Amino acid sequence: MAERRAPHVYSIAAHRGFADALVAGLIPRYSDPQLGLARLTLLLPSSRAQRIVTEAFVRLSGGGMLLPRMAMVGDLDLDETLGPLLDPLGAGADVPPAADSTRRWLRLAQLLEAEMGTDAPKTPGLLRLAREMAQTMDRLAVEGIELGDLLDARVAGIVGDLAGHWQQAARLFARVQVRWQMELAERGEVDAPVRRNQLFEHAAKAWRAAPPPHPIVAAGITSASPALARLLRAVADLPDCAVILPDLDLALADDIWDALGRAGKPADDDDAPFAVRDAVTHPQYHLKLLLNRMGVARDEVDPWHRAGLAAAPPERSRAISNLFLPPQASAGWVSLPAAQRRLAGVRLMESAHPGEEAQAAAILIRAALEVPERRVALITPDRGLAGRVVAHLRRWGIEADDSAGQPLAQTPAGRLLLLLADVVATAASPVPLLALLVHPLAGAGDGRPQWLDHARLLDLALRGPRRAPGLAPLGAAVARVARHNAAIADWWTGIEAVLVPLLDWPEPMPLARALGDLVAAAEALCGPELWGRPDGRALAALIEDLRAASGPVGTALAPPDLPQVLRDAMDQVAVRPPWGGHPRVAIYGLLEARMSRADLVICAGLTEGSWPAAPSPEPLLPPAVLRALGVPGGEFRIGLAAHDLAGALGAPEVVLSWAQRDEAGPVIPSRFVLRVEAMLGELVEAHREHGAVLLAREIDRGIKALPCRQPKPMPSKAQRNVPVSVTALDRLRGDPYQFYAQAILQLRRLDPLDADPTAAWKGEVVHRVLERWHKAGNGAGELLAIAAEELAEMRAHPLVRSLWWPRLAKALEWIDAEIVTQHADGRTVLASEAKGAMAYLGVKVHGRADRIDRLADGTLGIVDYKTGSPPSGAMVEKGFALQLGTIGLIAADGGFDGIAGEPTHFEYWSLAKSKKGKDQFGFVAEPVKDSRKDGIPREDFLVVTEDYLREAITGYILGDKPFTARLNPDLGGYNDYDQLMRLDEWQARTETEA
Repeated sequence: MAERRAPHVYSIAAHRGFADALVAGLIPRYSDPQLGLARLTLLLPSSRAQRIVTEAFVRLSGGGMLLPRMAMVGDLDLDETLGPLLDPLGAGADVPPAADSTRRWLRLAQLLEAEMGTDAPKTPGLLRLAREMAQTMDRLAVEGIELGDLLDARVAGIVGDLAGHWQQAARLFARVQVRWQMELAERGEVDAPVRRNQLFEHAAKAWRAAPPPHPIVAAGITSASPALARLLRAVADLPDCAVILPDLDLALADDIWDALGRAGKPADDDDAPFAVRDAVTHPQYHLKLLLNRMGVARDEVDPWHRAGLAAAPPERSRAISNLFLPPQASAGWVSLPAAQRRLAGVRLMESAHPGEEAQAAAILIRAALEVPERRVALITPDRGLAGRVVAHLRRWGIEADDSAGQPLAQTPAGRLLLLLADVVATAASPVPLLALLVHPLAGAGDGRPQWLDHARLLDLALRGPRRAPGLAPLGAAVARVARHNAAIADWWTGIEAVLVPLLDWPEPMPLARALGDLVAAAEALCGPELWGRPDGRALAALIEDLRAASGPVGTALAPPDLPQVLRDAMDQVAVRPPWGGHPRVAIYGLLEARMSRADLVICAGLTEGSWPAAPSPEPLLPPAVLRALGVPGGEFRIGLAAHDLAGALGAPEVVLSWAQRDEAGPVIPSRFVLRVEAMLGELVEAHREHGAVLLAREIDRGIKALPCRQPKPMPSKAQRNVPVSVTALDRLRGDPYQFYAQAILQLRRLDPLDADPTAAWKGEVVHRVLERWHKAGNGAGELLAIAAEELAEMRAHPLVRSLWWPRLAKALEWIDAEIVTQHADGRTVLASEAKGAMAYLGVKVHGRADRIDRLADGTLGIVDYKTGSPPSGAMVEKGFALQLGTIGLIAADGGFDGIAGEPTHFEYWSLAKSKKGKDQFGFVAEPVKDSRKDGIPREDFLVVTEDYLREAITGYILGDKPFTARLNPDLGGYNDYDQLMRLDEWQARTETEA
């Protein structure tokens, strides 16, 4: 019998650029003078790999040539399918069609709900669980594990030994899997990974039976699925064909190679393909698994003796091999000679935080581009960090594209649809509604400026506590604005016509119909601009996919669940930028970076939990069951991340970058970084990158600003000539700067949207209620009815009304009873919410009296309503609560129309809880007393108030005293202008330090 021919399997070392070295070897081996490489077929892992290899052909061809045919074997991690070579319409027609992945996701959610019953989570959580289950099903299918394997007695025995929750989860998975497989059989379909495996088997069988007339080369494929491994073995056995692996370490010692574990080979005493002690986190483990499944020994693999254009020193591969030694073997680092642990051209860059790291990376890229033809690649799994680097590079006009893309939910088109869903879920609450109306795509066109003007007016009208849900309260706010701007009414009519159908949905709502209504509303707001960009096209594809799948399945959900469901679906879609970025700058994720090459590679975000990512267990199948089924554990992906880093370390110049902390707090550097530092030992300091970090700290550092001093504005005499209100007098004396900002600068604080009810808002409601009641004649028993009407007209949120109404009702009942009692004693209400003014030293002093009563002796009583606690007697005596006294001075001066008399009583009517009883609300407090020892005597109250008024007016309005900020720092009160006065910058310093 003839000796079996060794398979044609090769490896390209880590220190060589894989794509360049691959092409450098393919051109002399397979090129034809007339046809170039057109007769060659390349099997590549993904479309990203196709792009990288094509660029390598352009660099190395030396001119024009016909490129080989490139076919993708499909990378499930990248959500890519097979190329047409391996998925033919004719020869592969006997392979069943694949089930639609979106339909499977939605249907699995229904099956899970049926199996879990009352224990099922809400719709968003159920759909997330269904997605995770689908991923587990795909993982099992890729490994060639069928339903029967899951129900095997040995696996069932392992399940029986697990904790109770794992037993329930595993059995739930098996039950749902059975039901799903039955549905697939009825429709004559299979899951996409199963069909992929069958196509691999079909191609391998066909090529063995009839070798193709032209050569086939499989390059850069590292997936170790059994079906793909058999296909690669078939290619390796074909004449003039080859399999070329990336970064297989042929120099690794045999004992270390054996120490990686069985890697898919069952032991004699154990038929499980994976052992607990397997070194699955080693970068060579998945390659050993692939070779084992191909039936190829490592000594049968030959090096691919072709160098690329951008190659690191040859000793780099030896150092990389030593870097990732298994734990026991790595103890030998201390005895390694310097030549075997030298990482020339590799630098370590440690930053304080991600912002500094991104800035330093951008500086390194900018410096590298100064060298002609020098290519730079940033590799990071952290999309936020990549986005920061892209933004920093724009400082120098460098447009760098992040080839890993951006989640659809973070793009303008995706965000607009999510805002529409939020409007539906919250019944048009102000925050999502206004965010929708000012979205860059909303109202696009020539009318955009006027559109934004109307949206800003509506924003101002909706400030304060949230209104009741629905469009009616919003229409009332628009009607108030329309009194001064009639055009906004027509604008709101158009908006309302778009929103009405969205707020009139049944519950639960069919997902297909919900998406249709959302799309109609989005198009009405944005027009064709919504679909014109890559994110719009990706959104359109997602919506059509969801609508087509959810209709037959019958997926329905409640409106509050819609935003989360859409956001989860959009997070699975990456929108990649079109061509047009800088030709020598590339930003990759880990998957996209495979096979890439550049002169400078920056590996950023090297922290635990990021690179490598934290292994996440399957939600329904425990690790012990997966291991028994022949599926590598979650730590297997750590080995893939290590292999990605090993490939990146092959570049001529490499920077390993990490930050000491992230947005949440301190972080731990990646285990790979710690290995580099440990292996380098005393050489590590020579590999530190300090220059870029120092520049990052200095680049945005401006001229040192002088310390902010305590503000003491000195406006001119003309600017000081402003009227003084009775409420502003307290501010003028307590904190002159606040009076300056409010009365002279005319600045007002804007209430936030959806604000909690403030004391001022509650006071406004109470004053309006009592004003209506007093002017209606103080009818007994009518006060509560007026309050209910007023709250209804304000359209306050039901939660606000329900929480505040019990307290308000009790306080109003007390006022009703108190007024009746005083009326019987001869005291009557003369006026409520009455405006008055007087001229004092030539300055207008004005104010509004909450209530003025005529007492039985003919004198006047001044009443001020308070929703909370009234000012203390000490505050009044020190001149920081002068409202009642100033109103009294205006009344004594005849400043209120139709009211004359001497004010003798000054009262605060508080609606707060009374000290008389637990459930009693409302009491009367007076700021004056009848004896000197208890405070200001009643007969001196107006005299003392006038003294304080004169002092304030002569000093600030007519004089030249500075309006000092926080003149009385211990005095409580409003803080509306603390930011304007930059309080935090000077308050902690003494006057001398300032």
